[in-house]
Amino acid sequence: MAFKKIESKIGFAELALSSSMDKNRTLRTLEQMNKVIDWTMIEKILKKYYKVGFSAEGADAYPPLMLFKCLLLQKWFRIPSDPELESQINDRISFKKFLKLPFDMPSRDYFTFSKPAPLDLIDKNL
Repeated sequence: MAFKKIESKIGFAELALSSSMDKNRTLRTLEQMNKVIDWTMIEKILKKYYKVGFSAEGADAYPPLMLFKCLLLQKWFRIPSDPELESQINDRISFKKFLKLPFDMPSRDYFTFSKPAPLDLIDKNL
């Protein structure tokens, strides 16, 4: 098992929407976030605790950084539920670009966001 390969390629839809994307304030804000935040450092921390993608068994796992960014979008934009998060990712250009998700690739199923954290990630002191 490994992590799912998500190819970032420019498709017809992205070319057709490129002029309107220049005027998308949410997209500009999220692109700025991508520039300011050191995602490689965060990804290293996530992979330290995210055991799913390193087993030889089962289907490929979703990259932990992508899932983390999905949760950030949910908090930042006050999205009330996991099914609504899935819908918003599928609907919003800015979200897809922030997640580096090709326009022709659907969002993760909402259940992916709803799965409980593994026991070794839960702080025993809480």
